[in-house]
Amino acid sequence: MAGVTDVIFREICKELGADVMVTEFVSAEGIMQADERTRKYTEFTEGQRPVGVQLFGGDGARMGEAAKKIIDWKRPDFIDINFGCPVNKVVAKNGGSSLLKDCPLLTAVAGGVARAVGEVVPVTAKIRIGWDETTVNAVEVAKILEDTGMSAIAVHGRTRSQGYGGEADWEVIDAVARAVSIPVIGNGDITCGADVMRRKHETAVSGVMIGRAAMQNPWVFREAKHFLETGRESPGIDLEERWELVIRHCRLAAGSNRYGTEKQTLTAMRSRLMAYCKGFPGAKELRQRLCHVDSVAEVEDLAAFSISRAELAEL
Repeated sequence: MAGVTDVIFREICKELGADVMVTEFVSAEGIMQADERTRKYTEFTEGQRPVGVQLFGGDGARMGEAAKKIIDWKRPDFIDINFGCPVNKVVAKNGGSSLLKDCPLLTAVAGGVARAVGEVVPVTAKIRIGWDETTVNAVEVAKILEDTGMSAIAVHGRTRSQGYGGEADWEVIDAVARAVSIPVIGNGDITCGADVMRRKHETAVSGVMIGRAAMQNPWVFREAKHFLETGRESPGIDLEERWELVIRHCRLAAGSNRYGTEKQTLTAMRSRLMAYCKGFPGAKELRQRLCHVDSVAEVEDLAAFSISRAELAEL
């Protein structure tokens, strides 16, 4: 979720019902260099608590020192270690899911962070079920992580080689949850409240994590809670409310100076805007136009056009 779960988007998700969140993952080496560009990825507001800062890297001692620095800057509620990212540039640096095929190194990394800060804040880990279909070792890895002092484990139900293709394997997630005594949070293909209910009833997980589904539908957290409380789907979100949130997100981002000028901000947000607009009336044309927006005003104009066209279509 790098480039997605920044401080602004997390604020929106919190308002819509997200319980516990983690920051975008950040390089431990970047933290050690005290780079301001890296440090901004660890930002969060008090209202977003409980929130964890997520680290990746391949050196346990350096990871531990980086975790200490983060706690000195602004004490998060927990430190999360990313052993799940499948992206090549992360894997190439002995980060993310590459450690799933090197259990001794994974042990050293997890243990290094736990020893450094585990008595100050909890340390958790995110993994995938394995490197590829021939090396599905999530149960073994989870037991190692429990032994090294992790307080909880999140498991994404795909291998690294799958990326985000195919279906998440919740049977493996369930096996992990039954193999360790610490909480296990399941992740993968959760798009609505019924999915949350199903996984909570059919597996031994202690919680469910929602990732990519929130990019298009951050209301998913509110919808999930409604379903868990009532057993019914909540009323759909109308087009006008969806556009209100899109515009608000753009305004908050542009006003934060996080990405630079307004033009730079909207350029950085284009892929986010296209994700929001999946399923909108005339989505194909909207995405083509969103590829070129440079200002909040342009997004506002597109919103007005989209809502007007939808209203006319209903006449």
